[in-house]
Amino acid sequence: MANLPPSFPFSKASSSSNDPKPSPVEQLVLDICDPELRENALHQLSKKREIFHELAPLLWHSVGTTAALLQEIISIYPFLSPPTLTVAQSNRVCNALALCQCVAAHPETKMPFLRAQMPLYLYAFLKTSSKERPFEYLRLTSLGVIGALVKVEDTEVIKFLLETEIIPLCLRTMESGSELSKTVATFIIQKILLDNEGLRYMCVCVDRFFALSRVLGNMVTSLAEAPSPRLLKHIVRCYLRLTDNIRACLALRDYLPDLLSDTTFTSCLYDEPAAVQWLQQMHHNIRVRPPPGL
Repeated sequence: MANLPPSFPFSKASSSSNDPKPSPVEQLVLDICDPELRENALHQLSKKREIFHELAPLLWHSVGTTAALLQEIISIYPFLSPPTLTVAQSNRVCNALALCQCVAAHPETKMPFLRAQMPLYLYAFLKTSSKERPFEYLRLTSLGVIGALVKVEDTEVIKFLLETEIIPLCLRTMESGSELSKTVATFIIQKILLDNEGLRYMCVCVDRFFALSRVLGNMVTSLAEAPSPRLLKHIVRCYLRLTDNIRACLALRDYLPDLLSDTTFTSCLYDEPAAVQWLQQMHHNIRVRPPPGL
Protein backbone atom coordinates (compact mmCIF):
# COMPACT_ATOMS: atom_id res chain seq x y z
CA MET A 1 0.00 0.00 0.00
CA ALA A 2 1.17 3.53 -0.70
CA ASN A 3 2.72 5.44 2.17
CA LEU A 4 0.56 8.06 3.79
CA PRO A 5 1.48 11.52 2.46
CA PRO A 6 2.62 13.99 5.15
CA SER A 7 -0.21 16.34 4.21
CA PHE A 8 -2.89 13.71 4.46
CA PRO A 9 -5.67 14.75 6.86
CA PHE A 10 -5.61 11.74 9.17
CA SER A 11 -4.42 8.23 9.82
CA LYS A 12 -4.91 5.54 12.40
CA ALA A 13 -1.73 6.76 14.06
CA SER A 14 -3.13 10.24 14.61
CA SER A 15 -4.16 10.14 18.23
CA SER A 16 -2.80 13.39 19.63
CA SER A 17 -5.31 15.49 21.53
CA ASN A 18 -4.30 18.39 19.28
CA ASP A 19 -5.42 16.60 16.13
CA PRO A 20 -8.63 17.92 14.56
CA LYS A 21 -11.67 15.72 14.96
CA PRO A 22 -12.19 13.49 11.90
CA SER A 23 -14.99 14.46 9.54
CA PRO A 24 -17.95 12.03 9.27
CA VAL A 25 -16.45 10.54 6.11
CA GLU A 26 -13.01 10.17 7.68
CA GLN A 27 -14.58 8.52 10.70
CA LEU A 28 -16.38 6.00 8.52
CA VAL A 29 -13.10 5.17 6.79
CA LEU A 30 -11.50 4.65 10.19
CA ASP A 31 -14.43 2.45 11.18
CA ILE A 32 -13.61 0.03 8.34
CA CYS A 33 -10.66 -1.19 10.41
CA ASP A 34 -12.92 -1.94 13.38
CA PRO A 35 -14.59 -5.34 12.94
CA GLU A 36 -17.52 -4.21 15.09
CA LEU A 37 -18.17 -1.11 12.99
CA ARG A 38 -17.05 -2.30 9.56
CA GLU A 39 -20.35 -3.51 8.13
CA ASN A 40 -22.12 -0.21 8.75
CA ALA A 41 -19.12 1.79 7.48
CA LEU A 42 -19.01 -0.21 4.25
CA HIS A 43 -22.72 0.28 3.74
CA GLN A 44 -22.69 4.01 4.41
CA LEU A 45 -19.62 4.75 2.32
CA SER A 46 -20.72 2.65 -0.66
CA LYS A 47 -24.16 4.27 -0.61
CA LYS A 48 -22.75 7.79 -0.65
CA ARG A 49 -19.49 7.27 -2.54
CA GLU A 50 -20.59 9.36 -5.53
CA ILE A 51 -20.70 12.53 -3.44
CA PHE A 52 -17.40 11.94 -1.63
CA HIS A 53 -15.11 13.10 -4.43
CA GLU A 54 -11.83 12.38 -2.63
CA LEU A 55 -12.96 9.14 -1.04
CA ALA A 56 -10.62 7.01 -3.17
CA PRO A 57 -7.36 8.61 -1.94
CA LEU A 58 -8.77 8.59 1.58
CA LEU A 59 -9.42 4.85 1.37
CA TRP A 60 -6.13 3.97 -0.29
CA HIS A 61 -3.82 6.02 1.89
CA SER A 62 -5.49 5.33 5.24
CA VAL A 63 -3.56 2.79 7.28
CA GLY A 64 -5.09 -0.68 7.22
CA THR A 65 -8.14 0.20 5.13
CA THR A 66 -7.18 -1.65 1.94
CA ALA A 67 -6.18 -4.68 3.99
CA ALA A 68 -9.61 -4.62 5.64
CA LEU A 69 -11.34 -4.46 2.25
CA LEU A 70 -9.24 -7.37 1.04
CA GLN A 71 -10.15 -9.31 4.15
CA GLU A 72 -13.83 -8.81 3.34
CA ILE A 73 -13.29 -10.12 -0.19
CA ILE A 74 -11.31 -13.19 0.82
CA SER A 75 -13.63 -14.07 3.69
CA ILE A 76 -16.39 -15.28 1.36
CA TYR A 77 -14.25 -17.56 -0.80
CA PRO A 78 -15.37 -20.63 1.23
CA PHE A 79 -19.01 -19.88 0.34
CA LEU A 80 -18.45 -19.92 -3.43
CA SER A 81 -18.12 -23.69 -3.84
CA PRO A 82 -20.38 -25.29 -3.00
CA PRO A 83 -22.53 -22.19 -3.58
CA THR A 84 -23.87 -21.24 -0.15
CA LEU A 85 -23.47 -17.46 -0.28
CA THR A 86 -26.39 -15.63 1.33
CA VAL A 87 -27.94 -12.33 0.27
CA ALA A 88 -26.58 -10.63 3.40
CA GLN A 89 -23.04 -11.90 2.75
CA SER A 90 -23.25 -10.85 -0.89
CA ASN A 91 -24.47 -7.37 -0.01
CA ARG A 92 -21.67 -6.87 2.48
CA VAL A 93 -18.84 -7.91 0.18
CA CYS A 94 -20.41 -5.97 -2.70
CA ASN A 95 -20.24 -2.85 -0.55
CA ALA A 96 -16.52 -3.52 -0.16
CA LEU A 97 -16.21 -4.08 -3.91
CA ALA A 98 -18.02 -0.81 -4.58
CA LEU A 99 -15.33 0.98 -2.59
CA CYS A 100 -12.69 -0.90 -4.60
CA GLN A 101 -14.41 0.37 -7.74
CA CYS A 102 -14.14 3.88 -6.37
CA VAL A 103 -10.39 3.40 -5.92
CA ALA A 104 -10.03 1.80 -9.37
CA ALA A 105 -11.78 4.75 -11.04
CA HIS A 106 -9.79 7.56 -9.41
CA PRO A 107 -6.78 8.84 -11.41
CA GLU A 108 -4.59 9.10 -8.31
CA THR A 109 -5.26 5.59 -6.99
CA LYS A 110 -5.97 3.54 -10.12
CA MET A 111 -2.39 2.57 -10.91
CA PRO A 112 -1.36 1.78 -7.31
CA PHE A 113 -4.52 -0.37 -7.09
CA LEU A 114 -3.52 -2.17 -10.29
CA ARG A 115 0.13 -2.61 -9.34
CA ALA A 116 -0.96 -4.14 -6.05
CA GLN A 117 -2.73 -6.75 -8.24
CA MET A 118 -6.00 -6.15 -6.44
CA PRO A 119 -8.14 -7.19 -9.47
CA LEU A 120 -6.84 -10.75 -9.20
CA TYR A 121 -8.71 -11.23 -5.94
CA LEU A 122 -12.01 -10.68 -7.79
CA TYR A 123 -11.55 -13.37 -10.42
CA ALA A 124 -12.84 -16.11 -8.13
CA PHE A 125 -16.22 -14.36 -8.20
CA LEU A 126 -16.28 -14.29 -12.00
CA LYS A 127 -15.70 -18.07 -12.10
CA THR A 128 -18.93 -18.82 -10.25
CA SER A 129 -21.82 -20.24 -12.26
CA SER A 130 -24.78 -20.02 -9.89
CA LYS A 131 -27.56 -17.84 -11.26
CA GLU A 132 -28.90 -17.04 -7.81
CA ARG A 133 -29.13 -13.35 -7.00
CA PRO A 134 -26.27 -13.22 -4.45
CA PHE A 135 -23.83 -14.63 -7.02
CA GLU A 136 -25.09 -12.54 -9.91
CA TYR A 137 -24.80 -9.38 -7.83
CA LEU A 138 -21.29 -10.42 -6.85
CA ARG A 139 -20.24 -11.01 -10.47
CA LEU A 140 -21.76 -7.73 -11.62
CA THR A 141 -20.05 -5.68 -8.91
CA SER A 142 -16.72 -7.38 -9.60
CA LEU A 143 -17.05 -6.59 -13.29
CA GLY A 144 -17.77 -3.01 -12.30
CA VAL A 145 -14.33 -2.77 -10.70
CA ILE A 146 -12.64 -4.01 -13.89
CA GLY A 147 -14.86 -1.73 -15.96
CA ALA A 148 -13.69 1.25 -13.89
CA LEU A 149 -10.07 0.34 -14.64
CA VAL A 150 -10.58 0.24 -18.42
CA LYS A 151 -12.99 3.16 -18.72
CA VAL A 152 -10.18 5.61 -19.41
CA GLU A 153 -7.74 4.41 -22.07
CA ASP A 154 -4.48 3.26 -20.51
CA THR A 155 -2.17 0.78 -22.20
CA GLU A 156 -0.62 -0.27 -18.88
CA VAL A 157 -4.05 -1.37 -17.63
CA ILE A 158 -4.69 -3.37 -20.80
CA LYS A 159 -1.27 -5.04 -20.67
CA PHE A 160 -1.93 -6.06 -17.08
CA LEU A 161 -5.32 -7.54 -17.93
CA LEU A 162 -3.98 -9.42 -20.96
CA GLU A 163 -1.62 -11.27 -18.66
CA THR A 164 -4.53 -12.48 -16.55
CA GLU A 165 -7.70 -14.55 -17.10
CA ILE A 166 -9.99 -11.60 -17.70
CA ILE A 167 -10.81 -12.31 -21.36
CA PRO A 168 -12.06 -15.90 -20.89
CA LEU A 169 -13.86 -14.80 -17.72
CA CYS A 170 -15.61 -11.99 -19.59
CA LEU A 171 -16.50 -14.32 -22.47
CA ARG A 172 -17.99 -16.72 -19.96
CA THR A 173 -20.15 -13.96 -18.49
CA MET A 174 -21.16 -12.80 -21.97
CA GLU A 175 -22.49 -16.29 -22.61
CA SER A 176 -24.37 -16.98 -19.40
CA GLY A 177 -24.72 -13.83 -17.29
CA SER A 178 -27.67 -11.52 -16.81
CA GLU A 179 -28.25 -8.76 -19.35
CA LEU A 180 -26.49 -6.22 -17.15
CA SER A 181 -23.51 -8.48 -16.47
CA LYS A 182 -23.24 -9.26 -20.18
CA THR A 183 -23.26 -5.55 -20.93
CA VAL A 184 -20.43 -4.75 -18.52
CA ALA A 185 -18.37 -7.77 -19.64
CA THR A 186 -18.83 -6.78 -23.31
CA PHE A 187 -17.82 -3.22 -22.46
CA ILE A 188 -14.58 -4.54 -20.94
CA ILE A 189 -13.85 -6.60 -24.06
CA GLN A 190 -14.63 -3.56 -26.19
CA LYS A 191 -12.15 -1.40 -24.27
CA ILE A 192 -9.49 -4.10 -24.55
CA LEU A 193 -10.04 -4.30 -28.31
CA LEU A 194 -9.80 -0.53 -28.69
CA ASP A 195 -6.24 -0.71 -27.42
CA ASN A 196 -3.80 -1.68 -30.18
CA GLU A 197 -2.13 -4.30 -28.01
CA GLY A 198 -5.53 -5.70 -27.08
CA LEU A 199 -6.62 -5.97 -30.71
CA ARG A 200 -3.36 -7.65 -31.66
CA TYR A 201 -3.73 -10.11 -28.77
CA MET A 202 -7.25 -11.12 -29.82
CA CYS A 203 -6.40 -11.52 -33.51
CA VAL A 204 -2.89 -12.98 -33.50
CA CYS A 205 -4.25 -16.38 -32.47
CA VAL A 206 -7.04 -17.97 -34.51
CA ASP A 207 -8.54 -19.67 -31.46
CA ARG A 208 -8.88 -16.38 -29.60
CA PHE A 209 -10.58 -14.67 -32.53
CA PHE A 210 -13.03 -17.50 -33.08
CA ALA A 211 -13.81 -17.77 -29.36
CA LEU A 212 -14.76 -14.09 -29.34
CA SER A 213 -16.58 -14.33 -32.67
CA ARG A 214 -18.63 -17.30 -31.46
CA VAL A 215 -19.68 -15.56 -28.24
CA LEU A 216 -20.57 -12.32 -30.04
CA GLY A 217 -22.57 -14.27 -32.61
CA ASN A 218 -24.50 -16.16 -29.94
CA MET A 219 -25.30 -12.91 -28.19
CA VAL A 220 -26.62 -11.38 -31.39
CA THR A 221 -28.90 -14.40 -31.87
CA SER A 222 -30.20 -14.07 -28.31
CA LEU A 223 -30.82 -10.34 -28.74
CA ALA A 224 -33.10 -11.01 -31.69
CA GLU A 225 -35.54 -12.51 -29.18
CA ALA A 226 -34.87 -10.15 -26.27
CA PRO A 227 -33.46 -6.87 -27.65
CA SER A 228 -31.17 -4.69 -25.54
CA PRO A 229 -30.00 -1.52 -27.32
CA ARG A 230 -27.22 -0.88 -24.80
CA LEU A 231 -25.76 -4.38 -25.09
CA LEU A 232 -26.12 -4.46 -28.87
CA LYS A 233 -24.28 -1.16 -29.11
CA HIS A 234 -21.22 -2.63 -27.38
CA ILE A 235 -21.37 -5.75 -29.56
CA VAL A 236 -21.44 -3.69 -32.75
CA ARG A 237 -18.49 -1.62 -31.54
CA CYS A 238 -16.52 -4.83 -30.92
CA TYR A 239 -17.25 -6.04 -34.44
CA LEU A 240 -16.28 -2.69 -35.93
CA ARG A 241 -12.97 -2.70 -34.07
CA LEU A 242 -12.22 -6.23 -35.28
CA THR A 243 -12.41 -4.96 -38.86
CA ASP A 244 -9.31 -2.86 -38.12
CA ASN A 245 -7.34 -6.10 -38.30
CA ILE A 246 -7.15 -7.35 -41.89
CA ARG A 247 -7.34 -11.09 -41.05
CA ALA A 248 -10.26 -10.59 -38.69
CA CYS A 249 -11.96 -8.32 -41.21
CA LEU A 250 -11.71 -10.96 -43.94
CA ALA A 251 -12.89 -13.69 -41.56
CA LEU A 252 -15.98 -11.67 -40.66
CA ARG A 253 -17.12 -11.92 -44.27
CA ASP A 254 -18.01 -15.49 -43.41
CA TYR A 255 -18.66 -15.28 -39.66
CA LEU A 256 -20.65 -12.09 -39.21
CA PRO A 257 -24.19 -12.99 -38.08
CA ASP A 258 -26.78 -12.50 -40.83
CA LEU A 259 -28.99 -10.74 -38.29
CA LEU A 260 -26.63 -7.76 -38.41
CA SER A 261 -27.06 -7.52 -42.18
CA ASP A 262 -30.85 -7.31 -42.36
CA THR A 263 -33.48 -5.18 -40.63
CA THR A 264 -33.78 -7.29 -37.47
CA PHE A 265 -32.33 -4.61 -35.19
CA THR A 266 -33.56 -1.49 -36.95
CA SER A 267 -36.09 -0.64 -34.26
CA CYS A 268 -33.73 -1.71 -31.47
CA LEU A 269 -31.11 0.82 -32.60
CA TYR A 270 -33.61 3.57 -33.43
CA ASP A 271 -32.36 5.77 -30.57
CA GLU A 272 -28.70 4.77 -30.97
CA PRO A 273 -27.38 6.77 -33.95
CA ALA A 274 -23.76 6.07 -33.02
CA ALA A 275 -24.39 2.32 -33.14
CA VAL A 276 -26.12 2.65 -36.52
CA GLN A 277 -23.10 4.54 -37.85
CA TRP A 278 -20.73 1.90 -36.45
CA LEU A 279 -22.80 -0.83 -38.08
CA GLN A 280 -22.64 0.90 -41.45
CA GLN A 281 -18.90 1.46 -41.15
CA MET A 282 -18.41 -2.17 -40.18
CA HIS A 283 -20.21 -3.39 -43.30
CA HIS A 284 -18.22 -0.96 -45.42
CA ASN A 285 -14.94 -2.25 -43.99
CA ILE A 286 -15.91 -5.89 -44.48
CA ARG A 287 -17.35 -5.65 -47.98
CA VAL A 288 -15.52 -2.81 -49.63
CA ARG A 289 -12.33 -1.70 -47.93
CA PRO A 290 -10.50 -4.17 -45.70
CA PRO A 291 -8.04 -1.94 -43.81
CA PRO A 292 -4.33 -2.60 -43.36
CA GLY A 293 -3.76 -5.04 -40.51
CA LEU A 294 -1.05 -6.35 -38.28
